[in-house]
Amino acid sequence: MNEHDPIRALAPTPLWNSFVELNAVPRPSKKEKRVSDFVEAQGKSYGLETKRDSWGNILIRKPGSLGFESHPTVVLQSHIDMVCQKNADTDFDFETQGIEMWIDGDWVKARGTTLGADNGIGVATMLATLQSKEMKHPPLECLFTIDEETGMTGAKELDPTWLHGKVLLNLDTEQDNELTIGCAGGADVTAKASYSLAEIGKDSLGLQLSVRGLTGGHSGTEIHLGRGNANKLMNRLLWGAFGFGAQLVRLEGGSLRNAIPRESTAIIAVPKEKSDSFAMWVMKESLTMRLENEVTDPSLQIQCVPAKLEGLGAVPNEIFLRLLSVIAGTISGIQRMSPSIAGLVQTSNNLARVVVEQGQMTLMCLARSSVDSERVALTESLKAVQSILGGEVTVAGEYPGWQPIPDSAIVRKMQAIYDRMFGSEPHVAACHAGLECGIIGSKFPGMEMVSFGPNILGAHSPDERVQISSVQKFFRFYTEVLASL
Repeated sequence: MNEHDPIRALAPTPLWNSFVELNAVPRPSKKEKRVSDFVEAQGKSYGLETKRDSWGNILIRKPGSLGFESHPTVVLQSHIDMVCQKNADTDFDFETQGIEMWIDGDWVKARGTTLGADNGIGVATMLATLQSKEMKHPPLECLFTIDEETGMTGAKELDPTWLHGKVLLNLDTEQDNELTIGCAGGADVTAKASYSLAEIGKDSLGLQLSVRGLTGGHSGTEIHLGRGNANKLMNRLLWGAFGFGAQLVRLEGGSLRNAIPRESTAIIAVPKEKSDSFAMWVMKESLTMRLENEVTDPSLQIQCVPAKLEGLGAVPNEIFLRLLSVIAGTISGIQRMSPSIAGLVQTSNNLARVVVEQGQMTLMCLARSSVDSERVALTESLKAVQSILGGEVTVAGEYPGWQPIPDSAIVRKMQAIYDRMFGSEPHVAACHAGLECGIIGSKFPGMEMVSFGPNILGAHSPDERVQISSVQKFFRFYTEVLASL
């Protein structure tokens, strides 16, 4: 029996079969050709009108089911790329391998990697709908976009003549009792600087510092949970190392802009006469950090082990101190909560990646805000701080927020259906994550939009998992909504 057969057997089987087949196709952001090919081939195999643009976005049109042929067209939308994160001890190549999945009670999980339920469950739902001969639905325009996770390129480059529907259902929300009707905008901030290598002190001992085991997660939807940032924790260790006369040789922390950094590794050169006292200090600081983060990051590990220095150069001390100051001064986490929507993060930044090696330094951030003017102010603040490195700071990939319209007809209809089906009202809210709805809405003025989906936990981390019973609940609600339009 194939390892994924138990997943294929789950209800609703068309959805789970589509998810298994989708997850067999490598689909990192910005490398979506294979998955675009897969979705395009699926549309054509169903005998449906299928279009593809030069970016890899796919549009598949399906006529309304019997009795729904003349109903207004509805747009369904999901993105086909996924966040690629793995545990440090997991041997996996996201560009060549399919996701390895398994069932753990009521959850589907991946083995040491992200699962791709974000937004693979949405994609699989649309594919199941396109192949169905039983579902009741109006004429559909199924839009599959590329590169949502690292720039929203697909939505930005979408041809404004492609869509005719006036209602869009985005299937990219991660709580099954929520209707999302607004989201934050964002911008990528990148600082780069170069330096000339300095000689490592002759009487230095090489040490590798590592921060591992943090919980990580989605830098939008989980930024309010106060989880540790590996880049920030490492910076505290390096401040201490600097005080012991250490030199920085290499540093690498974090990975993707939209993932809270879980790991960071640094190689330093410490004067031999201070190495023992420094190791004792690291042990003490490690205990302090674990106590600080025991609720949010119970698996935090900090290690200090010997490392080789042969053939390597160091960051000049003046530049090292400047880097420490910049990282310390770069806000990472919540900057402001919404004064009008209780519990909503309004503005935040994620210090996502720090790399220092062989004469080059790079810092990468993702700034978010549901207020465009605050996002601009935040990026200017980040530029001001990070310019201290002495290099170039750029802002790119800006995208607008999605302004909520809570009394739109589609929101009221979906609220009523949810209440009737489940005996309670759904939570109608904006989110701090970036969704493509803001960009699509700017291209198609007047379009009514709602985002919804099943329970997905740990998105953008190897702990990502999707709840089986929640997928079933979501799909029942989804099919009922389509039958009402």
